[in-house]
Amino acid sequence: MNVTLISGRSLGQAKSKVTGKFTEEYLRNVAVCELHPEDLKALGIAPGQNVRVSTKSGTVVARSAVASQASQRGVVFMPYGPWVNMVVPSETSGTGMPSLKGIEAEVTAAPNEKLLDLRSLVEQMTSGR
Repeated sequence: MNVTLISGRSLGQAKSKVTGKFTEEYLRNVAVCELHPEDLKALGIAPGQNVRVSTKSGTVVARSAVASQASQRGVVFMPYGPWVNMVVPSETSGTGMPSLKGIEAEVTAAPNEKLLDLRSLVEQMTSGR
């Protein structure tokens, strides 16, 4: 399913940062892709099952969730953090800050793919260096 990815702060992301980025709470609140309920149905998955989010910049597995705020079909939200950083383009167009909104992405059902914890995600990111 082709979607538009936006990222931003979320209350869960902000609160769990305080408890530590290597905690289950942080994983639960940041390694998530929020979708419109009809998009979940179209993918044939239930909230809580994993999805694969892919862009020109990379791919990551995240837990699916029903959008916590008003949403529209075809728009997904991922909180700021290492998981969304895997798929955000690094190009800054001279601003020094990558665009975190309006990113073309593809979301597919991935119920049998593993959601990586932060240590494993960082190991994957740095394994080629």
